[in-house]
Amino acid sequence: MSAVETAMQGLRSKIASGELAPGQKCPPEGELSAQLGVSRSSLREAIRAMSALGVMEARHGSGTYVSSLEPAEILKGFALLVDLFPFDSVLELFEIRRALESHAAAGAAAKCTPELLAELDDLTARMEATEDSADISDLDARFHEAICTAGGNSTLTGLMGLFRSRGRHFNIFDSVEGATVRQVSNKGHRDILEAIRNRDPASAATATAAHIAQSEYWLKKFRPAPQVLPQVHPQDPPQMDAD
Repeated sequence: MSAVETAMQGLRSKIASGELAPGQKCPPEGELSAQLGVSRSSLREAIRAMSALGVMEARHGSGTYVSSLEPAEILKGFALLVDLFPFDSVLELFEIRRALESHAAAGAAAKCTPELLAELDDLTARMEATEDSADISDLDARFHEAICTAGGNSTLTGLMGLFRSRGRHFNIFDSVEGATVRQVSNKGHRDILEAIRNRDPASAATATAAHIAQSEYWLKKFRPAPQVLPQVHPQDPPQMDAD
């Protein structure tokens, strides 16, 4: 194990044990490098690597801190890797998403509010009213994100957004059967919405699983080539073309 790896392992251990808590300032560089048994240069390299993962952050003139360790922040580092997944790996992501997002939909149905229904009604109506694939992509992402958020698990919400962001590279709405894809997709959204409206967690989970499985089917059938997309700024919501 290199000195940098030793430093990273030591930092991970301190954070995992609670010795360094979220938002806490780290000891001075000299003290921390001595604790970990590495040089200052190795410690600095380890901190840079941990910062790239969203685990630590260096504040100019203040020192080094453990980040908030919020799942959404840490998952940003994983997003860089997910964007490199080849097509067959994307299909595997859909399999995972099908199981996890079904759970989120069940939670949304159990915790349904008038505000959630109003938002989903609006998004569904707007998806049905357009044939523009870019608009559908944006509205679809917001529909699924709203359901995951309502489910109440922020880690799951962040993970599902990450999985959907990779799907946005594969456009199935403009395929040779685009009209059919949109029609089936709209029905899937309606089925999910009605199950949530009825506060039926089991039906919401089933409808969500069926909807995502249908997207898997279209992807496998058309195997669309990945698109070169414009850079998305971190504050922008993830979009997708394969819902």
